[in-house]
Amino acid sequence: MRITKVVTRQGDDGTTGLVGGGNRVSKGSLRIEACGTVDELSAALGLARSLLAQRSGAAASDWESRIDGDLAEIQNVLFTLGAELATPEQAHRPGMPRISEMHITDLEARLASFNAELPPLEEFVLPGGPPPVAALHLARTICRRAERVAVTLKAAEPIGEWVVPFLNRLSDLLFVMARWVCRCSDAIETQWRR
Repeated sequence: MRITKVVTRQGDDGTTGLVGGGNRVSKGSLRIEACGTVDELSAALGLARSLLAQRSGAAASDWESRIDGDLAEIQNVLFTLGAELATPEQAHRPGMPRISEMHITDLEARLASFNAELPPLEEFVLPGGPPPVAALHLARTICRRAERVAVTLKAAEPIGEWVVPFLNRLSDLLFVMARWVCRCSDAIETQWRR
């Protein structure tokens, strides 16, 4: 895919095109809300990565390289998810990118790996901490919003069967990643006081 023109003026009327052509849809539609929220999530992960790079300077530690690599891979998969959401089910063709069970299995493996290095959770954790940790918590909440929008979209029209489970698992992973980065940063998690 080659993007040669950024400004087209086609969306000035509040509509946009979907993959596969057909009628233009409102930029306020659920499908576009889902696409936009996934894009926002990817941007939040980009912020977390930038904050990690800023923290480490020129020489990233092993743990910083590990988390950055995982976040980069997740951002790439989020583009697959965005492409899937931008394509109405009836317009999907063989070979088009889609979220699959394999993507969820990958998230679960990463989650188990990070979680194995953490102490058991005894109480809710307040979002915050060092900037990369806070950014991961923010990304987690954006992911939960993307999941809610996807659930609402799924009730209104068909979407891929793995979209909602993927977002559900990803938000769990982002929570565990935030805890893991907090621990690797030698910071203290702030727990909810009842």
